[in-house]
Amino acid sequence: MQLYNDYTLKIYNSLSGEKETFEPIHEGAIGMYVCGPTVYSNVHLGNVRTFMSFDVIYRYFMHLGYNIRYVRNITDAGHLTDDGNVDNDRFVKQSRLEKLEPMEVVQKYTVYFHKVLDLFNFLPPNIEPTATGHILEQIELTQKLIDAGFAYESKGSVYFDVLEYNKRGLNYGELNNRNIEELLTNTRDLDGQNEKKNPQDFALWKSASPAHIMRWNSPWGEGFPGWHLECTAMSTKYLGETFDIHGGGMDLKFPHHECEIAQGKAHNGVSPVKYWMHANMLTMNGLRMSKQSGNYILPMELINGDNDFFEKAFHPSIVRFCFLQAHYRSVLDISNDAMIASEKGFVRLMEGMKLANNLTTKDTSTVDVEAWKQSCYDAMNDDFNTPILIAQLFEGIKYINLINDGKESITKDDLEKLTTTLHSFVFDVLGIENENETSNTTEKLEGTVELLITMRNEARANKNFALSDQIRDQLLALGIQLKDGKDGTTFTF
Repeated sequence: MQLYNDYTLKIYNSLSGEKETFEPIHEGAIGMYVCGPTVYSNVHLGNVRTFMSFDVIYRYFMHLGYNIRYVRNITDAGHLTDDGNVDNDRFVKQSRLEKLEPMEVVQKYTVYFHKVLDLFNFLPPNIEPTATGHILEQIELTQKLIDAGFAYESKGSVYFDVLEYNKRGLNYGELNNRNIEELLTNTRDLDGQNEKKNPQDFALWKSASPAHIMRWNSPWGEGFPGWHLECTAMSTKYLGETFDIHGGGMDLKFPHHECEIAQGKAHNGVSPVKYWMHANMLTMNGLRMSKQSGNYILPMELINGDNDFFEKAFHPSIVRFCFLQAHYRSVLDISNDAMIASEKGFVRLMEGMKLANNLTTKDTSTVDVEAWKQSCYDAMNDDFNTPILIAQLFEGIKYINLINDGKESITKDDLEKLTTTLHSFVFDVLGIENENETSNTTEKLEGTVELLITMRNEARANKNFALSDQIRDQLLALGIQLKDGKDGTTFTF
């Protein structure tokens, strides 16, 4: 159902600094690119918050009936946040620290990233490209920028010429409202600056030192791609020269996204993105999270309670519910009190939705369900305002309690509209799962596996090894691994 024709959606565009009416480039279709994780360490809660914001945005677009292609990359090579010493490459440093091959580091933390996002009920993107899988496209893009006069080679590295870009009437700094003089003043003195024509030029390709492990052949010698180049190559490959939405954390606004705009314009002559969206940061107990300060917690530590900041473990659905009570462009602060309050709110929401299934209907309604439903859409259509939406969902729960107490009445049709709207926004758009239902499903699955283990043991006792192996192999195909030990058979998901 194409609901998008019935509503006007406003999106805050970081490029203009204003809320704008959303009009996709192609009617009924959306291309959205979000900068994904750099997989050299465990994904942190701030990352989870950013990706959760865009998961909800993705869900809402689908709810409205758009055909959306959501691309979220994996950065698994060449992550230099500056253009200095290549030994500062985070993959190289982590590889040495853990005594692993770089791609072992990549695999380890990519698996962890997906595991965490699955726990929080994220929908997977349509395409999840990796930087190492698109080296050829990045080399080709770099060569095109050289041929167009926007880039130059120096000592085996290739840099984007920011001053040349501005000389041609383009504007490096437009996303962040910075001019070239300010950028020149604030440029840090880094290793490798002597390779550049101008201090603010940024790397498209870096020459690898003899000790650098991750390296590829290129027309300029062995090296690896610049961080900014990766996203331009992957986003334009799958979404075209100009696409609708580019998202990421606020920390990527400069220089990463600024450089992406410059690369896109220099390459294609057009601005690569129509709407730039940025999610704000996450703090804990009023302070920025930092490993150095000790004010730091990983997602799994919040879920399993293995930390010194929270009095108990919290189900992923409760964490998700807590996160969505802040607008994506606002700073979100989490604390023990905030999580306890979110747990109480979550329980009240779930209990109210369950109560709706047992309401008695009347011939007339005293509740204006249509106006309430409109208020839910109004909240999401105002730059995806999830806290306002949640407040309206609780208004719906209030109606349910009043109807249950006999203080309001509702018709069968209006009750169906009320419950359908609640389910659509809570489960489909916000992506919140019922904690009890999730636990019950897990318990049922575990019971089923135990039954199959018993059947397998009986088959082995009867020397029916074909059936025994069939049970083991089919469970393994479903991602359930049996382990036979001296104390019996155990299993893992």
